[in-house]
Amino acid sequence: MKKVEKGVVYMSLKQSVVLFEQPHLTNENKYDPFIVTDILADYSGKQKIPIIHFWTMTNQLILGMQDTRVTDLSNAISSVKTNHYHPVVRNSGGLAVVADDGILNFSIILPQEFTNQTSINHGYETMKTIISSALSSFNTTVDSFEVTDSYCPGEYDLSINEKKFAGIAQRRIKKGLGIMIYISVNGQQEKRGNLVKQFYQAGLKEHFGKDPFPPVNPDSMKNLSDLLCQDLTVEKMKTLIVEAISQDWSFDDTAQKHFNQFLTSEDFKEAYDKGYHRMEQRNEGINTILKEIN
Repeated sequence: MKKVEKGVVYMSLKQSVVLFEQPHLTNENKYDPFIVTDILADYSGKQKIPIIHFWTMTNQLILGMQDTRVTDLSNAISSVKTNHYHPVVRNSGGLAVVADDGILNFSIILPQEFTNQTSINHGYETMKTIISSALSSFNTTVDSFEVTDSYCPGEYDLSINEKKFAGIAQRRIKKGLGIMIYISVNGQQEKRGNLVKQFYQAGLKEHFGKDPFPPVNPDSMKNLSDLLCQDLTVEKMKTLIVEAISQDWSFDDTAQKHFNQFLTSEDFKEAYDKGYHRMEQRNEGINTILKEIN
């Protein structure tokens, strides 16, 4: 049975989970992580099993719906292209985040029945606990508070020494709950910050930094590898997270086999096609702008 203790959602001892490491994504399959998240949430709810989902992507600025309402969206999108990144609008709220080769995106997708009796903060605390456990060997403290001048600020931004390295979001999807985090592992974090800052400056002009958009300061965020003074890679971070999860949960071979079969099934393909159509509709506005720019 699930229990709640000190604001954290715990599963019963060695609760079975399955793992999906999505192949590295490019602009050609920019919709995939968002389509797949919805499909996994539905599967998790129906099969009553949590799913661990990892994905990475090359040079993408992931926009929330709010970002498409900047004063001059065309100018903002042009700034993204000038910086050699590609824009995509995700199927959830929130504000812009960056995905590139040094960013790890990680989700815990839980069946709805595991979360019905918990508050939204429990999901955030669960993710914070996993990340803190993954980094325990580095003898560091992970804090959670809103870094207001970072991009996509939130109450559960994760920081070390007052520098943000990760942000957490949650989304209830069909029969499940997705607890999602992006982690700046390595790479050019200042460049990422400038990318988002320039997007808002181009799109908002004299209104830059005014609600609901953040006054992005590129120095407010740092890479985890720099904060830990370690040569940390995305692959190593994935390993640390899996090891942390394995302390309380069990990666079930039989459940994994059934899950892998689902990923190649007609049911998956049908759900993917429907999700792709929805993402095309959501991105119609910026795709029109991109055609005009090109």
